Amino acid sequence: MTRLHSVTLVFEYDATTTAERVARSVELEAGDIEGERTEATVTRERETVTVVVEADDLTALRAGLNTWTTLVEVAESVACA
Repeated sequence: MTRLHSVTLVFEYDATTTAERVARSVELEAGDIEGERTEATVTRERETVTVVVEADDLTALRAGLNTWTTLVEVAESVACA
């Protein structure tokens, strides 16, 4: 399904292992927390993790953006600890 709105979040790390840890931590959530109005995909290439959030409306997009930035922030704190 194509959503009307999307945002791409790109996170770059100093090490591939850090990016792997962050990506593995958050990609598990991609299928679990999607709602009827949003969906997200997580990909990793070398030291870069990309999260694409798509939504039917701007309110859902903002909520998805808040959710995914928080998830990545938590994953980063654990991966870098």
